[in-house]
Amino acid sequence: MKRKITMQIKHNHIRFIQHVMMLVILLFSGMVSAQENTKKAQKQARGYSAEAQESLAENDFAQAEANYRKAISKDPDNAVAKYNLGNLYYSKDKEMESAPRLKQAGDASKSKALKHKAFHNQGNAYMKQKNYEPAVEAFKNALRNNPQDDQTRYNLALAKKMLEKEQQEQDQDQDKDKDQNQDEQDQQNKDQKEDGDNKKEEGENKEKGDEGDQKDKQDKSDKEEEKEGDEKKEEQPKDPSEEKGEDSKEQQPQQAEGKLSPQQIKNLLEAMENQEKEIQDKINAKKAKGKKVRTEKDW
Repeated sequence: MKRKITMQIKHNHIRFIQHVMMLVILLFSGMVSAQENTKKAQKQARGYSAEAQESLAENDFAQAEANYRKAISKDPDNAVAKYNLGNLYYSKDKEMESAPRLKQAGDASKSKALKHKAFHNQGNAYMKQKNYEPAVEAFKNALRNNPQDDQTRYNLALAKKMLEKEQQEQDQDQDKDKDQNQDEQDQQNKDQKEDGDNKKEEGENKEKGDEGDQKDKQDKSDKEEEKEGDEKKEEQPKDPSEEKGEDSKEQQPQQAEGKLSPQQIKNLLEAMENQEKEIQDKINAKKAKGKKVRTEKDW
């Protein structure tokens, strides 16, 4: 019995080993096949890249671009094809398309030399766009792969200077906008205040006008009432005694111009009487002496 069990275990062990060996063979075959396919794709990519170079020699930009795209499609890790396509875009002033392709080339390449060239050219593409911040980063990446390149170092310094100038201009624009906004706010507040003052003044003028109109109406009403009172007074009958008094007053003689008043006449008569008495006294005195005296009036 034990012998049968032992034989069965050995048989199972052999079958397990056979299965493992088959899996290893299949895996190896797959790897070989994948490698063959990769090599085949890489070979095709190199062919498309060569055709692109030929198209460039003939100044056929469209065909060269198409061939580089095919090369990248066949071999996505083909950093050279991406680098060449990025440079092609740059030469045709298509910096927007150039910069991304050059970055792809720098990231995909395993060669420090190609990385340096790709990032350096990427920085130049950003500089042509006046996009200085990513240009600074691109030149830094280039120097990380080749610290000895003076041209890259110079381009980095220039990019930093342009970025600093741009930031200063932006700050100035922001300050200018802030001042302009403040001026506009001040003007708006001033206009609102003037509008409020004008409305207040209009209200006061209107109130004064209403008071003036009301006063004029009151004066007019008072005058009309006074006029009506005078008219009513004239229409009322006069008191007979008042009329008589007025008539008697009017009938009193007035002193004529050049005539003596009663008082003056009285005084004059008294003077004449006194004078006459003196004269009579003189006559009587002369009679007493026996002489006749002729009497005459002085007036």
